[in-house]
Amino acid sequence: MSVSATPAGPSPAAPLDPLALIRSRRYAVLLVMTALLGIPISAFAFGFLALVSELQSLTYTDLPRGLGFDGTPSWWPIPLLTLAGLLVALTIRYLPGEGGHKPAEGLVTKGAPSAAELPAIALAAVASLGMGVVLGPEAPLIALGGGLAVYAVRSVKRDIQPSASAVLGAAGSFAAVSTLLGSPLLGAFLLMEAAGLGGVMMGVVLVPGLLAAGVGSLIFTGLGSWTGLGTYSLVLQQVPHADRPDMAGFGWALVIGVVAALLGTGIRRAALFLQPRVERRRVAATALTGALVGVAALVYAEGTGRAASDVLYSGQSALGPLLAGEAGYTAATLVVLVVCKSVAYSLSLSSFRGGPVFPSMFVGAAVGLAMSHLPGLDVTSGFAMGVGAMCVALLKLPMTAVLLATLLLGTQGLTVMPLVIVAVVVSYVLSLRLAPAPAAIPASPPAENANGSPT
Repeated sequence: MSVSATPAGPSPAAPLDPLALIRSRRYAVLLVMTALLGIPISAFAFGFLALVSELQSLTYTDLPRGLGFDGTPSWWPIPLLTLAGLLVALTIRYLPGEGGHKPAEGLVTKGAPSAAELPAIALAAVASLGMGVVLGPEAPLIALGGGLAVYAVRSVKRDIQPSASAVLGAAGSFAAVSTLLGSPLLGAFLLMEAAGLGGVMMGVVLVPGLLAAGVGSLIFTGLGSWTGLGTYSLVLQQVPHADRPDMAGFGWALVIGVVAALLGTGIRRAALFLQPRVERRRVAATALTGALVGVAALVYAEGTGRAASDVLYSGQSALGPLLAGEAGYTAATLVVLVVCKSVAYSLSLSSFRGGPVFPSMFVGAAVGLAMSHLPGLDVTSGFAMGVGAMCVALLKLPMTAVLLATLLLGTQGLTVMPLVIVAVVVSYVLSLRLAPAPAAIPASPPAENANGSPT
């Protein structure tokens, strides 16, 4: 009896037709489900952000006053962030899911987490963000929104198809960050670039996501008005006039692009260097890292006479005041701010849980404002180019970086957009060249036939 040399494998699946899927009845049902899911998920995201904001006020304002201090001592962040490190480390060690996404590895979407992982993601993020760690809420919200959406649907319909589950998870993420960046459209671009979506399939996922983001934006606005807490969106209230681009501006775009690439690469490499060493001694090392973040804030406060809060937190709510009050910052103060914020940011990336977007924006803004003290560069152009160039150096998402740096400036963003594009491109290309080369994959040995000789 003869035996076939190669066993017959499963027949390849028929390729998916995205256009046929969009025209189908089940896709219409999917859109209805995403719209309905957008309501509770965006309400949850609003509550999450409100909780973080209240914890920040409690730990840095109410608690010191309750203990008898006139204000918040400049050394206060050190014990508080040490405690944050202990809480985050214990959450990562003992709860499923390791607290979610590791921010030092960039903003990478890996699908919705399981229901068992959601508590650890929420707890690690609240402990990190609520006590002043230099990270943002976007990564935890993306994970929590996607995980809650999939969990809710599977609780009702256990036999849901994996493709539909993935789309609903993405829509949940869209809803959770719908207005965090100031616009549902900005959140959509961020998630599309982070997920690497392209081609016709982009539309399959984008339409439900935009629908959920639109519903979420309405919920954010309504809850912000009803509660009086605001929407927690990234908004710049006062934007100085920007000069029209000229040759000096383009020269500064090249310089800022190079500086941002070098600084951003240094921040990320330091975080990736520290990350495995922290993981080997999770509890002690994370607590120590938190204390060092507090030390960076203390050095800035004592050295410049300004509030330690400039160094702490994500920088989301501080971007507007930084731009509006730039006249009160000397060039030397801005340089010290860049150094201390970068150190605290890198330490936070290596050990805690949160998102990398807003701190990169703040560091870039401070770099641009510091350079605007030099001839030939106006404040708004320097601010915008710094934000875009530093974002792309840390995130490697060029379209998102350009949009973040320009759409938030309103009409002035259109004026500076050519300069921002140049700065982003220079920073993106240079940061890719500075990134370590991926490890070579060893070639597999040649297969052998039945006689033992290579085929």
